[in-house]
Amino acid sequence: MTRTNKLTLMAMLIAIGLVGAAFIWFPAGVARAYPVQHAVNVIAAVILGPGPAVLVAFAIGLLRNMLGIGTILAFPGGMAGALLAGLAYRWIRKKPAAAAGEVIGTAVIGSLLAVPLAQFFLGQAAGVFFFIPAFFVSSASGALLAWFILSRIPENKLPK
Repeated sequence: MTRTNKLTLMAMLIAIGLVGAAFIWFPAGVARAYPVQHAVNVIAAVILGPGPAVLVAFAIGLLRNMLGIGTILAFPGGMAGALLAGLAYRWIRKKPAAAAGEVIGTAVIGSLLAVPLAQFFLGQAAGVFFFIPAFFVSSASGALLAWFILSRIPENKLPK
């Protein structure tokens, strides 16, 4: 994949994630669930790799915050999930591994990273178990959506 193709695909995924976050969300415990964000993370991780997937997740989180449709908690969950999804797919080469990496990265690692951010930026003294259920519901629904979409793409059509 050429550099221009990769940047174009990243821009399209960012646009899909941003528009999806504006229109497709549901309450999940203490937070809102944005399944399209997590689906984009998994798709970017499989097609582009872990580094570009993290950049896509960061850009979506940044734009959501700038537009007022997200919080600072969009960063730890989205970026950790995208990184682990990309690494899991790189190591195992199975689409379900990328989906599982997104869920583990967001629900576990993202929750751990969200605690100090919530205390510092939001003034909430919440524990890690406060975030896990909401992050799990959000990432699991998006990972299942991505797994469904990626199951329609043959393995030989994905980049090596």
